[in-house]
Amino acid sequence: MTDTTSETTDAWPAGDIHRLDVSHSADDVYVVDVRGHHLQVDQPTDAGGTDTAPTPTELFTASLATCVAFYAGRYLRRHGLTCEGLGVRAEFVMATDRPARVAAVRLVIVPPPQLPEGRRAGLIAVASHCTVHNTLQRPPAIGIELAP
Repeated sequence: MTDTTSETTDAWPAGDIHRLDVSHSADDVYVVDVRGHHLQVDQPTDAGGTDTAPTPTELFTASLATCVAFYAGRYLRRHGLTCEGLGVRAEFVMATDRPARVAAVRLVIVPPPQLPEGRRAGLIAVASHCTVHNTLQRPPAIGIELAP
């Protein structure tokens, strides 16, 4: 058996470590604990789950959509504009080949109705550089290992 712990540790970048824990709840249900907040994931009934929560893939897409919304909201507030009516609609398509993965994501920012025409380009520019989008554009190193 090969120990990959040192390989992963050597490649681990410096900086603050952010941690979340996932634990099995029942059947296909898992609970995510993030700074004392609890999220659940499950699978639809047609995939063998009990459909009590979003799937991990839906949360992945939701993470991107909410990050875009957050950056858009910060842009609006920074310019003295309201966030009332701001929204983001997200759609994703799964790849038809292997490995299983998301093939495409479409995000549509629904701006507040009173957004001035002169602020539209700035809003999309800022929202397009949210942390999650930047991460997908420059994927992180990912190590998966077993605990001792």
